[in-house]
Amino acid sequence: MAPLPPRSGDAVFANIERVNAELFSLTYGAIVRQLLTDLEEVDEVNKQLDQMGYNIGVRLIDEFLAKSNVSRCADFKETADVIAKVGFKMFLGVTASVTNWDADGMSCSLILEDNPLVDFVELPDTCQGLYYCNILSGVVRGALEMLCTSY
Repeated sequence: MAPLPPRSGDAVFANIERVNAELFSLTYGAIVRQLLTDLEEVDEVNKQLDQMGYNIGVRLIDEFLAKSNVSRCADFKETADVIAKVGFKMFLGVTASVTNWDADGMSCSLILEDNPLVDFVELPDTCQGLYYCNILSGVVRGALEMLCTSY
């Protein structure tokens, strides 16, 4: 696998219309708060955030492919690297590191050093077990599923 240029997502990120990061973070917090009020169970909120993210990822992949000029990835490791360095940069303005690969090379962790979703967030004790950023897992899952069906 050829290494990605270190700033490959920067050019695309600079040309994408985006909402102020603080506004996005506050809006996301309001969505999570409303889900907690409506659904009352933290496990149900986690499922709903994942499903919302999945629906976003299914639609987001087309924009990613159209604007990133990324060619087809050779394997899952390269795909994870593109998601971490280009995808997160394009849509969140941050990059992730790819770690914790399993022996088969089929499972890994994407670690965000700076997560814009958690700005201004302080969870109360009643939210134990809430996967606050579960929407990101859903986005990645939805996008990857669409990639699998399109190739």
